[in-house]
Amino acid sequence: MTEDFAALLDETLGADTGFAGSVVTGRVIRVDDDFAVVDVGLKSEGRVPLKEFAPQGQKAEVQPGDVIELFVERYEDRDGSIVLSREKARREEAWTNLEKAFNAQQRVNGVIFGRVKGGFTVDLGGAVAFLPGSQVDIRPVRDVGPLMGSPQPFQILKMDRARGNIVVSRRAVLEETRAEQRSELIQGLKEGMILDGVVKNITDYGAFVDLGGVDGLLHVTDIAWRRINHPSEALTIGQQVRVQVIRFNPETQRISLGMKQLMSDPWEGVAIKYPVGAKFSGRVTNITDYGAFVELEPGVEGLVHVSEMSWTKKNVHPGKIVATSQEVDVLILDVDEPKRRISLGLKQAQGNPWELFLEQHGPGSIVEGEIRNITEFGLFVGLAPEIDGMVHMSDLSWDVAGEQAMAEYQKGQIVKAKVLDVDVEKERISLGIKQLEADPAAEVLDRVRKNDIVTCVVTKVEQNGIEVKVDEVLTGFIRRAELARDRNDQRPDKFAIGEKVDAKVTAVDRAARRLALTIKGKEVEEEREAMKEYGSADSGASLGDILGAAIRRRNQMASED
Repeated sequence: MTEDFAALLDETLGADTGFAGSVVTGRVIRVDDDFAVVDVGLKSEGRVPLKEFAPQGQKAEVQPGDVIELFVERYEDRDGSIVLSREKARREEAWTNLEKAFNAQQRVNGVIFGRVKGGFTVDLGGAVAFLPGSQVDIRPVRDVGPLMGSPQPFQILKMDRARGNIVVSRRAVLEETRAEQRSELIQGLKEGMILDGVVKNITDYGAFVDLGGVDGLLHVTDIAWRRINHPSEALTIGQQVRVQVIRFNPETQRISLGMKQLMSDPWEGVAIKYPVGAKFSGRVTNITDYGAFVELEPGVEGLVHVSEMSWTKKNVHPGKIVATSQEVDVLILDVDEPKRRISLGLKQAQGNPWELFLEQHGPGSIVEGEIRNITEFGLFVGLAPEIDGMVHMSDLSWDVAGEQAMAEYQKGQIVKAKVLDVDVEKERISLGIKQLEADPAAEVLDRVRKNDIVTCVVTKVEQNGIEVKVDEVLTGFIRRAELARDRNDQRPDKFAIGEKVDAKVTAVDRAARRLALTIKGKEVEEEREAMKEYGSADSGASLGDILGAAIRRRNQMASED
């Protein structure tokens, strides 16, 4: 009897206990508060928490009569009920399907829902998988937020059901898709095509743009019409851009891209917009040894050659005259639209300082300035911040010699001067200090004529002649050969400084304020007149008699007066 009871108990319970750990089908009988009561065809009914029927935070959608699959955790608990799990049933089902996909190397769909050390967790329809950070995308992703919560395909890299480990990759799916897209793109790629891409990498010479499986180079000169020194000025990694295929080599599969080609060319009609002689404002974009580039508008630049930068600063590096990003006024000197060249003038926009000086200080004007430099031939006087006028040594004094007059001036001294001449073309201003006063010899120069007899005072005795003064203001010189009619008397040393002599004027140099004189010529002329008045040597009278008579006659006339 005892054996029969044991067999009966085995029959009724032993077989049922075999359900533990398996998936069974049940029907929802009713829904009570937080549980669903389910009949799975056993002696007892099971209860399943409603939270297992919906994702966290969402309301469970389960109604009486629904047929569902459940996992039997234990056949009976202490209350005599069956412990069932909807979540574990889904997991078991998911594992079975995932193993089939893994063996067939098929993609599976999942949702990234959490972040863990080294990566992320992915829900694969009930089974939780690990997504390493390196397998999220082809390139590093700074923000994974947009990827979380949205279904997307994954490739299973490894799975171990015994340990419950699954490792998946999103990158593998993207690379496979990328390869397919690359093949399609390369086959249909043509020059002139307009494509959308993403900036993948930035270098000094350009940027690499991902066109969806294939990369193209966007050179720095093809990013924009305006000057760009570095691609980072206009692009950032990850930026969406629209580009045009400029060149494509099917053999090397090299693709050259351009962005500026999709924009209007600012050089069209530039000769009309910027006529020669017009004045414009621009920004200095680049400075070189030979000049500076000025941007007139985005994409249109002109060159200010170093020779057109300053009226006064010669042989100076352009960087000492202008600075990058500086706003400047320029004048259009020349426009070559086909060659995309515009020649600009910086100094022309500022006005010629010599022309401005001439307008304000014509010849005859009195100016004042500081002696900036003293050279062996004159003084340089500052007339404006960058303009000097020169006083030649001969224009320092009417009476004192040039070198001697220069000794009276010092650098930094303030002097007044008269403007003698302004040569705008040669950029020269001639000044005179002595011209501030009237020429003391002017009256004598107006009175003295060639062949006049003048009385002189010896001021200097030299080996080749003597220097004299006429009326104490006008300098004259009598050469040695002109000192006397007789050769033996042509000796400078027979004259003494301060001695008065009469001489005949042979030449008047008004510019140099000097006279050329002769004593010999005066004596010869007197002899000729005496011979004419008192007889000739042919009549028997000696030259001494004739000259003696002439002298007596002259003395007699003088006494009568």
